[in-house]
Amino acid sequence: MTSTASVTEIRLKPSLDDVRIARYAALAIALSVLEAGIPSPIPGIKPGLANIITLIALWRFGWGDAAWICLLRIMGSAIALGGFLSPGFAMSLTGGLCSLLALAFASRLPRRWFGPVSHSLLAAFAHMAGQLLLARLWLIPHNGIINLVPIFAAAALVFGLVNGVIAAKLLNRG
Repeated sequence: MTSTASVTEIRLKPSLDDVRIARYAALAIALSVLEAGIPSPIPGIKPGLANIITLIALWRFGWGDAAWICLLRIMGSAIALGGFLSPGFAMSLTGGLCSLLALAFASRLPRRWFGPVSHSLLAAFAHMAGQLLLARLWLIPHNGIINLVPIFAAAALVFGLVNGVIAAKLLNRG
């Protein structure tokens, strides 16, 4: 008895939007992987260089593209670094989702007064708050984690400013 199974071939043609998002996400993943090689004196504190790409996408193409790029970067870098579904991945995803919520709010603010630097600061503080909240609820169920807030807030301030300035300069170039 022989069976001839028919195989249906499906061809997908990516749109120009898909290609653009994939390129930006690939750049963000590369920056995340590069950043993973930078030693940090305090676990969990990183410059967040890939967030520059998210800010540029937000400013040029809107929140939807920025959200796709951010989420693809979180998934892609976790897979590339071997941390998919790890506690670090959960922390990154939680921080990313919180920063995307902040950027959804920030993208509705008047651009005349709020630019990439203010957006970056809001996203950095939301990211930090989301990660500390998840750490408190899941990884370190103790109120002592509140003692880390000033250190993480200072890092969010510094890296939020630096990334925002870099994004603004890149956006002004073209």
